[in-house]
Amino acid sequence: MCTVCGCSDSHEKHQHHHRPEDGCHHYGKGPARAHAPGISQAKMIQVERDILGKNDEYARANRARLARLGILSINLVSSPGSGKTTLLSRTLNELKAQMPLAVIEGDQETSRDAQRIRQTGVPAVQINTGKGCHLDAHQIGHAVTDLNLSGGEILMIENVGNLVCPAAFDLGEDFKVAILSTTEGEDKPIKYPDMFHAADLLLLNKIDLLPHLDFEIEQCMAFARQVNPGIRILALSASSGEGLDNWYQWLRLARQSKAIGSHQCNESQQANKEKPWPDRY
Repeated sequence: MCTVCGCSDSHEKHQHHHRPEDGCHHYGKGPARAHAPGISQAKMIQVERDILGKNDEYARANRARLARLGILSINLVSSPGSGKTTLLSRTLNELKAQMPLAVIEGDQETSRDAQRIRQTGVPAVQINTGKGCHLDAHQIGHAVTDLNLSGGEILMIENVGNLVCPAAFDLGEDFKVAILSTTEGEDKPIKYPDMFHAADLLLLNKIDLLPHLDFEIEQCMAFARQVNPGIRILALSASSGEGLDNWYQWLRLARQSKAIGSHQCNESQQANKEKPWPDRY
């Protein structure tokens, strides 16, 4: 009987797997794939379903709302220090004359990143999550309202720096783009598989540092495809500019595809005399 994990109350087996041969204690093998003191696996699953179910409702509303406006939304996810904000700032500076852009910044505290983004001339809204380790769809809905977007923009959402929790929360985005720097090690995709499994695109940043690092870029790509065979990978450097043209071309093509889809969606709604998706915010 274990009074720590809650199995004494639920009569469930304690989901704590020991592997003496490699000295590993694995808490992710139970049905909930996680552990919290005093909470059974069944209770954790129910809580997760409730939270994610409500979030998914807001995400669907966000997705429909952005689709009506032909807005391409990109959820940028990474660990802290990957160069995410540097890459975003350079992207905005080099593309702002070609297309409308907007940004939602997510951090636990401060508005430093939003201020940095506004210096590029691109509108930005800051979301502070406090103790929260990720953005959620409800927060994004309010931020979109504050941005007062007119349509056709690329909306960049810079999520809280974290390779775990943002993987589970749909924000209503079109694409989840993971950024991994060469300074982090090539094994991150298999150490944090949920994030890389959820990502549509992987940007391998800081390749200008490869001559100075013990980083096997082909091995990193292989690990990423091991957890997500369909992931697309672009190698680049936000500092030197190497590979950025491929990233910009990916954004242009994604925006064009979004515009075509939005036009067809609006035509279909008008033909069927459908009411627009209600504004829930």
